[in-house]
Amino acid sequence: MSREKIVVLDFGSQYAHLIAKRFRALGFYSEIALPQAELSVFDGAKGIVFSGGPSSVYEENVPEFNEKILDLDIPILGLCYGHQLMAKCYGGKVGKADVGEFGFATLNQQKESPLFDGVSKSTQVWMSHQYGVLSLGDGFEVIGTTKDCPFAAVQNLSKKRFSLQCHCEVKDTPEGNKIFANFAKICGMEKNWDEDTVLSIIMDNIRKDACDKNVLLFLSGGVDSTVAFALLNKALGQERVLGLHIDNGFMRKNESKSVEKAYKAHGFNNFLVKDASASFLDAIKGLTAPQKKRMAVGENFITVRDEFVKEQKLDESKWMLAQGTLYPDIIESGGTKNSKTIKTHHNRVDGIQKLIAAGMIIEPLKDLYKDEVRAIGKKLGLSDELVMRHPFPGPGLSINVLCSDGSFSEKDAEELSLAQKELDAVEINQFCQKCTESMTRSVLPVRSVGVQGDFRTYRFPACLTFRSLGDGFYHLPEKREKIEAASSTITNKAQFLNRTVIKLYQNPVVTDSDMKIQEGYCTRERLNQLREVDDIVLSELHGRGLYQSIFQHLTIDLPYASSKDKASFVLRPVCSEDVMTARFAWFDKDVFDSIIKKIAALPFVDALYFDATNKPPATFGWE
Repeated sequence: MSREKIVVLDFGSQYAHLIAKRFRALGFYSEIALPQAELSVFDGAKGIVFSGGPSSVYEENVPEFNEKILDLDIPILGLCYGHQLMAKCYGGKVGKADVGEFGFATLNQQKESPLFDGVSKSTQVWMSHQYGVLSLGDGFEVIGTTKDCPFAAVQNLSKKRFSLQCHCEVKDTPEGNKIFANFAKICGMEKNWDEDTVLSIIMDNIRKDACDKNVLLFLSGGVDSTVAFALLNKALGQERVLGLHIDNGFMRKNESKSVEKAYKAHGFNNFLVKDASASFLDAIKGLTAPQKKRMAVGENFITVRDEFVKEQKLDESKWMLAQGTLYPDIIESGGTKNSKTIKTHHNRVDGIQKLIAAGMIIEPLKDLYKDEVRAIGKKLGLSDELVMRHPFPGPGLSINVLCSDGSFSEKDAEELSLAQKELDAVEINQFCQKCTESMTRSVLPVRSVGVQGDFRTYRFPACLTFRSLGDGFYHLPEKREKIEAASSTITNKAQFLNRTVIKLYQNPVVTDSDMKIQEGYCTRERLNQLREVDDIVLSELHGRGLYQSIFQHLTIDLPYASSKDKASFVLRPVCSEDVMTARFAWFDKDVFDSIIKKIAALPFVDALYFDATNKPPATFGWE
């Protein structure tokens, strides 16, 4: 007899797998399936969830869907794209919404529903859509609205069909778990899943995948590769596992030495450290496109791995390669049938894909999210020093150094002008009432990666500059909520903007007209500059006991300055649980003041900004 389950149909959402994770965390076994699945897939299913996705229901290349699924006598919950698909299938109308919603919204209940049992009448939800339901399907009624979405939540009780425009699966919908638990109750689902079961399955899969082979694992020193290393050691024994920490030249200040010390302190003796910085710097020499840089870094890992195998005289027929890949790496790289590529992660480049196809890769964490990985790490006895470190992916600081050949095309200039017009037209004065008299708005002439409606965007950041404090320093409003509201309004209403930054400092001898896009690549010199700025921030957070209060801090180096040897920097602290969504972090004024003054004292800093954008619409990093 098959295990009772809730089946999540993956229409390509960045969050599809997160839905299944939420149900599992609540104690209900859940599986992912494709929307064209045969009905036999639903044997043992007590409920079905339609995920969101990057398509609109009227596009030509929409995900294939087996409409016979709707004839099953099983409760169904639709989210985002799934909400719109259900409306269309039952005779409703879907089209471009008058106002797209990205980020926070308030869902106001309009009618009693078993889906909302115990949920606040007005509750915060997370939106990410440009299309919406315009009229109801047959037999459906409205049970919830937002300011800009009149059909935000609907139901057909007789058919046990429910759908919501919001994403209940993300932590930024605080009562999302209540809604999911209510749906499981509607489904008559009993709890049948726990953390011990997850760990047992991972261990069994490692032994099955490795069979009689040994395993070589790249160790970045980050949480994911460290936990994967601990799992492999536990499942196979240290004699069958070898860790390789590669100093690729993209590490934080003194990072490799710290990693080596922490591993030895834990008792890991089966790892080596290799300095391959010259090789990696050469691999990305002269590259400016973010995707090409990521791919070059990923492919060079394979090159270094092959060289290492030869140096150590390892028999390749007896060795597999392991990675600390998480599910977000796969989904953001376009790794499921219906998902769009947001950014290609280094562990999903062509060379790695070929090894995966050949059955030569083990990825113990590929179905998990960051918070689950940390929980497993603690269960394995890893220290907080290893498990609670800020994420640090394989490409390291290379993806935080934005590059340019110094040119700015006519198309760039045209879109920059359109972005400025959009920014000027957005009404945000109500959010910054005391600051608006001296507030100026501009658009920085650099693009960054974002994610809006499950699509990758590559757009400009809006820049807000408040009153001058003298000596190049600028006022930073103290109320985070006001800044967040202004930032969300800008990115929701402007087509060419996907971030909002606040100017904190500009070298007083440098005028705005002096600031230009400079020719700048990811060189050792620029990386060293970035390391110094990044170290100031992290040292301050450690010194004040704030390091673990945020999920991650990234320092971004922009080739936007008065000369080639100078740069601008962006502070990007974020709070998140699972990487799929995030809110920008906020500090007390004295913390900001200390960090800003120390960075401004560095001779190569022309300007400093703070990234006040949530995810979505922005990704964590700028590349």
